[in-house]
Amino acid sequence: MPAVVAREIPLRCTPLRPGRRLTALVLCVVMAVSATWELFEWLSAVVGGSSADDFLGTQGDVGGTQWDMFMAGVGAITSLLLLSRLQDKQLRAGR
Repeated sequence: MPAVVAREIPLRCTPLRPGRRLTALVLCVVMAVSATWELFEWLSAVVGGSSADDFLGTQGDVGGTQWDMFMAGVGAITSLLLLSRLQDKQLRAGR
């Protein structure tokens, strides 16, 4: 969902139009949100110690952070591929 929101805000509020620059910006925003969340999880683990494992659900997965960020990127690309035309159409219709 961050990809759809990150795409719509510049389309409504800036002169930026659909294209490569907008796509790159959206991917950067999604990855930044994902990285910020992973930093929050890391900080929670440092502050909370072993009790943070229950909250985070890490289950000892050392590659969890990278996997989560990879999947955020895949989700953003999928959203852009599947929803961009529909979003453009709805914006032109004034929704």
